[in-house]
Amino acid sequence: MKAARKYKIDGRVQGVGFRAFVQHAANRLGVRGWARNLADGSVEVYAIGTPEQLAEFAGLVRQGPRFAEVRTVEELEAALEHWSDFLIR
Repeated sequence: MKAARKYKIDGRVQGVGFRAFVQHAANRLGVRGWARNLADGSVEVYAIGTPEQLAEFAGLVRQGPRFAEVRTVEELEAALEHWSDFLIR
């Protein structure tokens, strides 16, 4: 059973490889979707996977790469869309 989530990550998350980190984590876990920078300096992530995949993925999103500083993560349920990969937008 697939589910979808949207995450808005605030902190020092642009210019530190955050989207590439998230893409790598998604590919390793079999999660599909996308990540993009927002104009306010945050990163938005849309992810599709099983509840177990999304739980592990959310933990990695909250951690981020070595040079990131994740301050807050807003996690919301999202409508299920069809994505065959995880893209950086």
